[in-house]
Amino acid sequence: MGSPALGRLNAPRTPHVVNREQVTLVREEWRVVDRWWTDEPVDRHYFEVVLEGGRNVCVYRDAEKLCWFTQQA
Repeated sequence: MGSPALGRLNAPRTPHVVNREQVTLVREEWRVVDRWWTDEPVDRHYFEVVLEGGRNVCVYRDAEKLCWFTQQA
């Protein structure tokens, strides 16, 4: 009996549903940390995902607000 596999520490969880559609694939992910020297720093983890309808959508989790947003074009 082996020990269970450990995931990455503090690994961001991708949303399973975006705008009421299932996420079928995570194509890419990246993190942006900027303006840390100001009163409004940016700390976001972005994901480009494919929804079950085939549409690509960019979403991000804001580390300050602790919630998810859909990136608008």
